[in-house]
Amino acid sequence: MPLIFDQTFDLIVIGGGAAGFMGAITAAEAGLSSILILEATNKPLEKVRLSGGGRCNVTNACWTPQDLVNYYPRGMVALRSPFSRFATGDAVSWFNEHNLNLIEEGDGRIFPKSNNSSEVVACLRNSAKAAGVSLKKQTVVTEIQYLQEKGFLVNYCGGTCLSKFVLLATGGHPSGRRLATKLGHNIVNPVPSLFSFSLKEPLLSKCAGLTLNNVQLKLQTTKKNFFETGRVLLTHKGISGPAVLRLSAFGARDLNSDKYTANLTVNWLGENLEEVKNSLQLFRCNSANKTLISARPFLHLPKRLWATILKKNNLEFCIRWAELSKNLESKLIDGLINSRYLIVGKGPFGEEFVTAGGVDLSQVNMKTMESRLCKGLFFAGELLDIDGVTGGFNFQHCWTSGWLAGNAIAKSFI
Repeated sequence: MPLIFDQTFDLIVIGGGAAGFMGAITAAEAGLSSILILEATNKPLEKVRLSGGGRCNVTNACWTPQDLVNYYPRGMVALRSPFSRFATGDAVSWFNEHNLNLIEEGDGRIFPKSNNSSEVVACLRNSAKAAGVSLKKQTVVTEIQYLQEKGFLVNYCGGTCLSKFVLLATGGHPSGRRLATKLGHNIVNPVPSLFSFSLKEPLLSKCAGLTLNNVQLKLQTTKKNFFETGRVLLTHKGISGPAVLRLSAFGARDLNSDKYTANLTVNWLGENLEEVKNSLQLFRCNSANKTLISARPFLHLPKRLWATILKKNNLEFCIRWAELSKNLESKLIDGLINSRYLIVGKGPFGEEFVTAGGVDLSQVNMKTMESRLCKGLFFAGELLDIDGVTGGFNFQHCWTSGWLAGNAIAKSFI
């Protein structure tokens, strides 16, 4: 039976996000002449536009592959080879060569110099157009038929195309996983990552909006303990911020198994027991006649949080420092560096919500991003069982996997 199709392409990219555009542009600039991106929505690169609060955290100033892989809870080992070929410095150079200036902030995050994500979107769209890449929006792919050496028959609402190569880059959307499954690939069950914690602690709601640095966190699940140190944000329902999001990323699967119930221990000061004892001893000598609520020894602790810690540990505000017993002092120290809370759920998704899970990496050649099951089928981005913490790491993986796929496709075509 003869094949029926509307058009023929060298490459069809399914998914008009960061990874899909990078793959399409790279393949086009390497010599492919007919490339089509199929995007299901009317807004390609929408996640790029919305990310980082509209600024787009393009990547992170983690320059060596050995260090870079440590920021990926899933994919840490598998990414060593890809990052040895295209890492942070390569991404920064690529954007500079495509007329987008980037700037590094103090915490290592890298943004467009304009602080406007629309410039990243414009860079990718203009580069794709200049390279001759076509884009078809509001086009949902319903089926991909693998035709062995003939390529792929791509069916979508309104038409059918024949393509020598296909790049699947649908992000965390279930459609991509469905297409990959129909082509014989195993999917690691996706679960949420990068989320805040809802806590069973009404007192903390009075501290909503407070931000603290250098807070030490310990997450205790039924299977494993996880540790993080960094900035946290107190919310009306619990706790968020970069350190919490990183903790949720590394504990994503265990938290999912525990139905998002776990224990969280917080060291609000980021100091050890002896350091806190010494600080308190000196402070008590200098503030003996002052009350606990009127004079706090750790000024970087906001007043509202100090009052909450006193209440949580049943310490009366009116007690003078000179009258604080050894027992009460121990309770105070425990509340400062060993405060325990019950996690009762996950809060709203982070700004750059990511799923942990996707196409099984054992079925992908990580040097080229090509499927080991279907010659000519490639993967890039979040569809793979790879995810990073916040700070530009998930976009870096998109740039890397897209670039590798695009180059490998171009070389295979030649």
